[in-house]
Amino acid sequence: MIIVGLTGSIGMGKSTAAEMFRELGVPVNDADEAVHELYRGEAVASVEAAFPGVVKDGVIDRTELSRQLLAAPQRLGELEQIVHPLVRAKEREFIATYRAAGAPFVVLDIPLLFETKAEGRVDQVVVVTCAPEIQRERVMKRPGMTPEKFAMILARQVPDSEKRARADHIIDTSDSFDVTREQIRSVVDRLRAS
Repeated sequence: MIIVGLTGSIGMGKSTAAEMFRELGVPVNDADEAVHELYRGEAVASVEAAFPGVVKDGVIDRTELSRQLLAAPQRLGELEQIVHPLVRAKEREFIATYRAAGAPFVVLDIPLLFETKAEGRVDQVVVVTCAPEIQRERVMKRPGMTPEKFAMILARQVPDSEKRARADHIIDTSDSFDVTREQIRSVVDRLRAS
């Protein structure tokens, strides 16, 4: 089974690309969704212990957690040490399930694939990209986004140009959904043929 890593910087259209892979029948494991689940369950006590005041109604309040991390960005590593091992465990379960089912390939949607050195866990990498001005426009429309928060996120991400240089496949989402969908269909066809 081929393990494909799907990544891209914030606002590049990675979530849309992941959904298009799903529409084509490809199993996709979403690391962000795994984090959301963990923030409603397994990770709650550990994150609250490290970042007091982030739990509201039994779940981690992402807005409060973001506020604390913006105030002390150097603490992001602490959060990652709590959450990343739990995300990896869910990823291993996903791979084992689809390997047992005989899937020819799966996609691991990993936003910080290069940043977390996860490329060693995948056989091929798909990078989602777009023009920088489109990226900025998309990101600034997000609720609660500020130029400072966007800058902090970008500073922690491997530059788009480097991601593209390290990719096996590149999906450019600067154009329409139809154009993006065709690029993804082409990647899926190549994977099915390999």
